[in-house]
Amino acid sequence: MSIQRTGNRPAQILLVEDNDNDAELTRISFSKVKFAVNLSHVENGEECMAFLRKQGKYTDAPDPDLILLDLNMPRMGGQEVLREIAADPNLRRLPVIILTTSDAHKDVLDAYNLRCSSYIVKPIDFENFSKVIKGIAEYWFTLVVLPTEPRV
Repeated sequence: MSIQRTGNRPAQILLVEDNDNDAELTRISFSKVKFAVNLSHVENGEECMAFLRKQGKYTDAPDPDLILLDLNMPRMGGQEVLREIAADPNLRRLPVIILTTSDAHKDVLDAYNLRCSSYIVKPIDFENFSKVIKGIAEYWFTLVVLPTEPRV
């Protein structure tokens, strides 16, 4: 049995993904991990920031332990989201994993310069995609110690 670093509650993950197929693959993959995960999903960066700041329809949104962020989205892209998170003292401690199709050196470098926690290129097949999601869950929720105090 693995130790859950989120205490006795399910891990809260926010998926920021505009592709419905990728969102569904992520949901299915997390359903196969060994511990409880609550996956919330928004489709663009504007919704992500509203979710994180509990604005509009997201007033009761849970505080995520981890954000999975796509880079290429309409309305507000992943790099803009990273900038907003880094600039907000209430959000900057949140771990953000870039989960995207881009393996462009510039995208990787820009994401790390904007303080992402990890950068992962999405595998194109379901089996490898599931392995990546399992690896994310195992690393972030069994090895890493995450802050436990609520955000201000």
